[in-house]
Amino acid sequence: MRRLQAWIAGVALAVSATASAADSPVALATRLLDQLDAGQYAAAEATFSPQMKAAVPAEKLKAVWESLPAQLGAAGRRGEATTSEADGFRIVVIPLEYAAASVLARVVLDKDDRIAGFLVQPAPPPPPPALTDAPFIEQDITLPATASGKPGLPGTLVLPRTRAPFPAVVLVHGSGPQDRDESIGANRPFLDIARGLAAHGIATLRYDKRTRARPQDFQGAFGIDDETTDDAVAAVAALAGNAAIDRDRIYVLGHSQGGMLAGRIAGNSQGKVAGLILLAAPARPILDLLGEQNRYLANLDGSISAAEQAHLDALDAAIANVRRDPGAKLLELPGRYCQQLEQVDPVADARDSGLPVLLLHGGRDFQVIDADWQRWKQGLQGPRYRFHLYPALNHLGIAGEGPGTLDEYRKPGHVDATLIDDIARWVETRR
Repeated sequence: MRRLQAWIAGVALAVSATASAADSPVALATRLLDQLDAGQYAAAEATFSPQMKAAVPAEKLKAVWESLPAQLGAAGRRGEATTSEADGFRIVVIPLEYAAASVLARVVLDKDDRIAGFLVQPAPPPPPPALTDAPFIEQDITLPATASGKPGLPGTLVLPRTRAPFPAVVLVHGSGPQDRDESIGANRPFLDIARGLAAHGIATLRYDKRTRARPQDFQGAFGIDDETTDDAVAAVAALAGNAAIDRDRIYVLGHSQGGMLAGRIAGNSQGKVAGLILLAAPARPILDLLGEQNRYLANLDGSISAAEQAHLDALDAAIANVRRDPGAKLLELPGRYCQQLEQVDPVADARDSGLPVLLLHGGRDFQVIDADWQRWKQGLQGPRYRFHLYPALNHLGIAGEGPGTLDEYRKPGHVDATLIDDIARWVETRR
């Protein structure tokens, strides 16, 4: 983007650098931050790959780094680094304190100790505790192991304080290593939905996504079932085996990519799913959406610079490459995974499930746009399907004004109460 905001969740700068093999991941990540603090942007650019020199020149890196104190006040101390691994990469996260807020610097290292990714994003605030007189209780649980034998994930079961058994909803995340609240910037849409539905007497189960909770499970090749489907099926099974849940009224709510896979989840759940709720769900190939989203964001200021165009061209080439070659990678995702996503027909999967479907879409969503909404409406016709369009809502189901932007996600908000009420009414009518 012409003025890239480092503060925004989801905007990453991929960079490359060489280092001594003796340096630890934390030392390498710390050295990068030291270099940025010293204003050595040209030196950083000199270590970039040719592709990234075009996409992230020194002046853009400078603008990103120096925008932080401009937005958040004077820089303070760094917190203690944490490390993890995912798909052969080592990830170092270092908290950065500023006068007005905290952010997290995430540095990704490849097997050759090169810096393969750099992301600065808001540090999510702790979730607000439930009030002592809240009409629900929250229980920490562990999902059962998947059918392939992978360990169960940590999650939260929310039960109303009314009389059991309850109808229940499994919440399935969008793309990326999401936590159980689906924290994005300053927002926690799954927490809002879970507590909102509990007030209507509906139980929910949400869990940390495997790519976040157990990145070590992704060392080799993996597919969409490893990342999403299998764990959602395990969550459905956990509800079906809980005496407090009405096992004939278990629903899957998929957000974004989770909605795209909701029909697949139902098909693998052995008849345990009673209906699907699709929130901001893509209906077209997700790699098409990736290109569209990047072009939209690059053109928000009305023009696309030469560097931005170079980035878009490189992205188009990478997308074309993974479509041809399952051994290629796109944004560090294996080609096999990307090709599996391409083969999903979410409209056909939802239709073939034979289940009732509730579809919810925000009119200000720039990630999943009206073309997807229209494809859903054209492909799903009949009394089994209900559609709700909310003109003021964004991709997270949060209200706003004007064109949608990534910057909007850093502003705290809550999922629209009308949307949650519409979900509850739909569930309540499915008796």
